[in-house]
Amino acid sequence: MLPERHPVVLCADDYGLSPGVSRGILHLARMGRISATGSMTNIAAFPDAAPALRELHGAVALGLHLTLTTGAPLGNLPRLAPDGRLPPLGRLMRLALSGGLRPQDVRPEIERQLDAFVGAMGRLPDFVDGHQHVHVLPGVRGALLAALSDRGWRGWLRDPGDRLSAIRVRPQAGKALVVAGLGLGFRVAARRAGLATNRGFSGFSDFSEGEGFAEAFERSFRALGPAPVVMCHPGEIDDGLRALDPVVASRPLELAYLGSDRFAEFLKRERVRLVPRPENAQAQMRSARQS
Repeated sequence: MLPERHPVVLCADDYGLSPGVSRGILHLARMGRISATGSMTNIAAFPDAAPALRELHGAVALGLHLTLTTGAPLGNLPRLAPDGRLPPLGRLMRLALSGGLRPQDVRPEIERQLDAFVGAMGRLPDFVDGHQHVHVLPGVRGALLAALSDRGWRGWLRDPGDRLSAIRVRPQAGKALVVAGLGLGFRVAARRAGLATNRGFSGFSDFSEGEGFAEAFERSFRALGPAPVVMCHPGEIDDGLRALDPVVASRPLELAYLGSDRFAEFLKRERVRLVPRPENAQAQMRSARQS
């Protein structure tokens, strides 16, 4: 008997960042080559891209990619965006790690981005994560958990941490360790709030142009956790992307690989089954509510 196929959530980040990024993600979703995507609802290109994504409800998980470092907030945010532009990641991290980021500094924007998702999709997101993993930062995580709990939300949250032994055998281990360190305690905090998370996370990249992406991405599936998420960043290049994000050259490479026969053969050979949510998420939520 063949071994059971390993369920993996393959999540394409940044839906709505630009028309080209959204087109690429939609293409892969329709092919069945990704199983989740997170939307940047504060970006100007998102409303036009939302109807096509809404049609994929049930085929892939549709999430909120909470954005606090790119573009403009959806409303007044005097501490973080006094000039109407969200801060770069470095400034947000300095505030968060110094204890200077208060929940009231970010919760209004969290609520607005959730409302924008509901307005576009007609429902709360299946999951929530963060652009550049901001959702796990001190000062952000508490505000996010409170906002979701107050809405009675029962989706799943992305924990960007993993076991040290697993991180070491994958690409970009240094970056993965830093992000895991920032997210220490996030899964426990989510559980206390009655919310589920994944167990195992990978997909870190150096976002460089050139050969070798396929090999590096396939190494992201090494030492998978019991309920893993693998992130990816596919898309087409356009002016909207160039204006908002430094990750440009690698996106078409990811798009081409994920849509290729090679990736289909990799999934089959490694017995990977793409699923829209971590398979133990429902059991986690029941356990959390009973504890």
